[in-house]
Amino acid sequence: MNETELMNAVMLAVTNAGHQIFRTNVGKVRTPDGRFFNTGLPKGHCDLYGFRPDGQIFYIETKLHPRRPTKEQRQFMLAMISKGAAAGVAYTVEEALKIVEWPKGYREIMEGALRYGL
Repeated sequence: MNETELMNAVMLAVTNAGHQIFRTNVGKVRTPDGRFFNTGLPKGHCDLYGFRPDGQIFYIETKLHPRRPTKEQRQFMLAMISKGAAAGVAYTVEEALKIVEWPKGYREIMEGALRYGL
């Protein structure tokens, strides 16, 4: 499985669980006529984001082992957590669903992991 396949599997599972989820692309893209287009998202923005029916927003950065999130990705997720969002790194569909569910105590676990580079 590659990261795109993991993202697709996460999106399907999160949607099937009754939540809205969207995929993002960060950075610049070259158009067919040679110009560059900036997506406008901040550096470090997560691969996926969405919201639950209760309005809780979540951000999921998908990775395959042994890859780790960049410093900018960790900073972005910590900033979103500090604003009340659920955010984290998922190496599996199950981990992604846990981020969406955001059970009691999971914020502290994810903040610690992000602060110390997972």
